[in-house]
Amino acid sequence: MKRKVSPDVQNCDKCRSSAEYSHLKEFIDNLPYIIMVIMGSAILLWGLRFLLVAWISAGAYFIYGLVGALWIIIFVCPYCHFYDTRLCPCGYGQISARLVARKDGDRFREKFKKHIPVIVSLWFIPFIAGIIFLVCHFSRSLLVLLIIFCINSFLILPLVSRKYGCANCPQADSCPWMGNKQNNQI
Repeated sequence: MKRKVSPDVQNCDKCRSSAEYSHLKEFIDNLPYIIMVIMGSAILLWGLRFLLVAWISAGAYFIYGLVGALWIIIFVCPYCHFYDTRLCPCGYGQISARLVARKDGDRFREKFKKHIPVIVSLWFIPFIAGIIFLVCHFSRSLLVLLIIFCINSFLILPLVSRKYGCANCPQADSCPWMGNKQNNQI
C-alpha cells in the first residue's frame, strides 16, 4: 500500500532521489540516543549506590528519555515534510502519523527550535550527577560509565546525527540543526 506523500515532498528534487530507510537504518540512527538513555540511567543507579532513590532516579531518567522522544514525535514530526514517509532517517514520522495529524510543513524550523530544548537536559543530568558522584565517592566503575556516556552522548550521537541521519535527510536544509548556518541559532 503506497502512502500519500505531501506536495512538498513530490516537488523536491532531493526528496525524489532519497532512498527510503529500512528499519535497520532507523535503528542505527536511534542507537546512540538509546545508549545515552541506558547509560544515563546506569550512572544514576551506580552513583546512588543502588539505593531506592537510585532506582527511582534511574527510572525517572529512563522515562524522561522515552517521553522526550515521544515529545519530538508529537510536537515536531507533524511539521516535517517527511511525516508518514520512509524518508525520515529516525523513523519518527511514521510513528507520529499514527498519533497526530499532519501540520503546516513550513513551520518545521520554528517547531524544532521551540521543542528541542525539552530533551537537552538528557545530555547533562547524568554528566553533572556523575561528576558529583565521583567527587563524593570515587569509583573506577562509575568513571568508566561516565566516560562511555560522554563519548556516546557528546561525540558519537552528534556525529551519527550530522553525518548519517541528518546528512541524508531530505529536509536538512530547512532544519535548524543541519540547514543554512545563518538561520541556525537554536
